[in-house]
Amino acid sequence: MKPGLSSLIGLKAAALFSLFLFFRFYGFRLLSFQFLYASLVSLLISVASLPSINLPLLLGKKSDGTFPIWSIIIFGPFLYFVRYLPSLRGLYLRDDPYSEICEGLFVGGWPSSPDRLPPCNPAIVDCTCELPRCLEVSGAGYLCVPTWDTRSPQPQEIEAAVRWICRKRDQKKPVFIHCAYGHGRSVAVACAALVALGEAEDWKNAEKIIKEKRPCIRMNSSHRKALEEWSKHRLSAPKKKRDNDVSSKLLSSS
Repeated sequence: MKPGLSSLIGLKAAALFSLFLFFRFYGFRLLSFQFLYASLVSLLISVASLPSINLPLLLGKKSDGTFPIWSIIIFGPFLYFVRYLPSLRGLYLRDDPYSEICEGLFVGGWPSSPDRLPPCNPAIVDCTCELPRCLEVSGAGYLCVPTWDTRSPQPQEIEAAVRWICRKRDQKKPVFIHCAYGHGRSVAVACAALVALGEAEDWKNAEKIIKEKRPCIRMNSSHRKALEEWSKHRLSAPKKKRDNDVSSKLLSSS
């Protein structure tokens, strides 16, 4: 399992604070305060992303996928840092930008430009709280499920996303579920969607199906726990079961 976001950002905060002390000691006061500010922002995000707190709304990402001015001003050092991580990661990891899991359902990484989207004008489920929606990408609908990296959407958020996805698929619209890299957050939602669409018996079977199509996925205990809770309390019946129920009612009426 890769280290949690809180640990990584906490280390970043410590490194930035060390640079503040270094420049402060050598008399570069103006420069040193920039590192102090960046370290305090990182510390705040490290605390807000702790599993016991889990407050992705801290960053202020709106339902349309954009960030308000106050968020860009306050959290700029973090927001611009994470925005370029996927590009840097792509220099040494050659993950596919997206993978088709079943007909009309795609999973992948952050579509920073239109060429990183499936070529079918899909509806988009965005599972990030730290990355902006590319305004060049319109799609056939947009749903934001803001979630910290290495964390999972809450069971009720998974259920809401699944019902939204099922409505889009009923309208014959393809759906693209993404997070930063298409490894964890988006996979958790896709597992639930496969179950609700009747493509998998349960989320564990769905994870195997996705891994066959996208070997790079890496769900952690947080994702699996949320899916287990979702499975116990979900309201969305599998699509194939719904279709069978409708057919049975029509036959009985006849």
